[in-house]
Amino acid sequence: MEIFYVLLILLVITRAFGELAVRFQQPALVGELLSGIVLGAVIKLSPPSFPIMNSLTENEVFTAITDLGIFFLMLMAGLEMHPKEIAEKSKGALSIAIGGLIIPLLVGFLIGWFYLPQSDYRLAQILFIGTALAITAVPVAVKVLMDLGKLDSTAGKMIVSAAIVDDILGLLLLAVLTAVVRTGQMPHWTGLLQLSGQILLFLVIVTGIGLFILPRLERVVGKSVIEEFEFSALLAVAFGFAVLAEAFHMHFILGAFAAGLFFTKRTMDDQVFKGVQDRVSGITTGFLAPVFFASIGLHLDIAAFVNIPLFLLMLIVAAVGCKLVGAGAIARWVGLSGKDSLIVGIGMSGRGAVELIIADIALRAGLFSQPDPTPPIVANLFSAIVIMAVVTTLITPIGLRFIMSRKP
Repeated sequence: MEIFYVLLILLVITRAFGELAVRFQQPALVGELLSGIVLGAVIKLSPPSFPIMNSLTENEVFTAITDLGIFFLMLMAGLEMHPKEIAEKSKGALSIAIGGLIIPLLVGFLIGWFYLPQSDYRLAQILFIGTALAITAVPVAVKVLMDLGKLDSTAGKMIVSAAIVDDILGLLLLAVLTAVVRTGQMPHWTGLLQLSGQILLFLVIVTGIGLFILPRLERVVGKSVIEEFEFSALLAVAFGFAVLAEAFHMHFILGAFAAGLFFTKRTMDDQVFKGVQDRVSGITTGFLAPVFFASIGLHLDIAAFVNIPLFLLMLIVAAVGCKLVGAGAIARWVGLSGKDSLIVGIGMSGRGAVELIIADIALRAGLFSQPDPTPPIVANLFSAIVIMAVVTTLITPIGLRFIMSRKP
């Protein structure tokens, strides 16, 4: 019963805030995030009054529902795009992704090097800051572009393509960070080579299945007399790709995106494809996505605002500025217009779920309790990264809306 109570509260408040955001000419995502922040603040003012909601972020069932939100967001994004267009953008997207990864990573290293005190965990703490600044939240970028109706634009395709590549490269960073947290040392080059091989093998397998097996499967599905069989087939393929991604030590969102990407109109009626697309959209935007974005807002902790305000401000400025320079400038270099380059830089600035996952791994490993006694900047590092993730996720749709609404 508790989970139904939670979903009732979240669905009502996210829909109300989303409606207000749209009426103020902002994407619904802005309202959904703000609803989580407001709800989290109310809960923290009087925790005993909200015993169920107070422990919500640690609830495994709720976490599973938010994971489904991420999954369906990426599946929906894949359905909205086409493999041929992704391939056409891959060269420029690779350059943008590398620039948008390396520059924030280096800036994060510099920030950690100058501000963090000496300890056995210092290397891991420095790498943690760099990794958190480098990674882009693919679901956030996708939802913003869908809200604005720009997912199919030149800049939209480039943002999603680059964010996917960025996420794959980020897996290497996350593997390195996990190894450093566990051992206190950088992993051997053979470990990194093995992980790179796993990523490449996953992409080869998924592409082979998508190009040669799925078209035949779609023809068989098209002959079925069972209602909604096409929708079930899409989910089966998406879940299969997600399981395959995790088997290769990758994030399941890559599998969900790939399933949507290769589920095309080639072998099915346009009306059938549109019906499947509408069902995915209804589940995603009407239920799972609002709950997921509200959950990000619920993670916000204001402690860092009071204890390390200047460091927090520098972290947020670096998070946005590095993506504008690293991704936006490269986008201009590969041939995008000035406006589209700015859109790419802003679109790649949003963080979110991946940062929260990284922060949780570091927190459980005791990364923020060394040295002893723990300085304020280390003790509040977890809160600072979470705030940075929420703030960048919040300002990304506002910035995109402002830039995209302006005439060239």
